[in-house]
Amino acid sequence: MRKLLRLCAGLILVFFLGFFLAGGRDVLRRETVSRVTDWAADSVLPSAQQDVPRPLKTPDGFTRLKRLLFLRDALDERISEKKIVPTRDLPDALLQAIVAVEDARFYSHPGFDVEGIIRATLVNLQRGEIEEGASTITQQLIKNLFLSQERSFARKAEELALAVDLELRCSKDEILALYLNSIYFGSGYYGIYDASRGYFNKEPKELTLPEAAMLAGLPNAPSVYSPYENFLLAKKRQFIVLDAMVRNGMISEELAENAKIEPIYLAH
Repeated sequence: MRKLLRLCAGLILVFFLGFFLAGGRDVLRRETVSRVTDWAADSVLPSAQQDVPRPLKTPDGFTRLKRLLFLRDALDERISEKKIVPTRDLPDALLQAIVAVEDARFYSHPGFDVEGIIRATLVNLQRGEIEEGASTITQQLIKNLFLSQERSFARKAEELALAVDLELRCSKDEILALYLNSIYFGSGYYGIYDASRGYFNKEPKELTLPEAAMLAGLPNAPSVYSPYENFLLAKKRQFIVLDAMVRNGMISEELAENAKIEPIYLAH
C-alpha cells in the first residue's frame, strides 16, 4: 500500500513540476477573494488565517525546483532559529485539540484530504471562485513557511505538490511538531513554546486541557481570537475546539463540559 502511495505521489509531483516549469502558473493565475471556512465554527465568528507571515518574494522556477528536491534543507533554513518542542514534550490534549479542529483526518491522509477537497471543489465550482478551502495541517505548514498570500489555483497546486513531498520525507509527528512550532498564535507569539509562556507562563508540557483547547483555537485567526484581544471570542473558539474533540472521540462530553467552565488564568 505504501509503495502504491509513493508511486501516486511521485506521479503527482512530476506532473506539477512539469506544469509549473512549463508556465502553467501564468495560465491558471486567477486572483480571487478567498474565505477559509471553519467547518465547526459558529457563523458569527470570523474564520480566516489572515496574519501569518509570508515570504515577500515570489520564487522563480529554479528556486521552486530546488525547494521540491531539497525540502528538508528548505525547512531547516526557515525554522533554524526557532525553539523546537518535539511532540513527546507536548501534552496529548494539545496534540488532540489541534488535530480535531484543524485536520481531523491528519493521521490517515497522505498530505491532502480527498473528501475535503471534493467538498470544497463543489462549493467553489458552484460559486465560480475559490471561496472554501480544504487545507490539511501539512498544507497549512507548507503555505505558512513557503508560499505567498496569492489566492489562485496555481498556488494551490504548488501547495499540494509540496505537501505530498513533505509527507514522504517526514513522519506525522515531525509534521505536527513543525506546524505547532512555526504557526502564529497571536499577540506576537510564534510557535507553541512562546505562546504557552506568553499566555499562561507555563512550559508547553504543563498545559491543561482548557488551556490547550484555547491555544489550539488561535491559529485560525490569531489576532481575532487572542485572549488578550478579546477573551469572549477566545472562549467561544475554545468551546468549538472542545466540541470537535468530543465529536472525534478524543475526550468525553463530560470532560469537555468541565473544561469549558474551568477558570483560565492568563499570564498578565
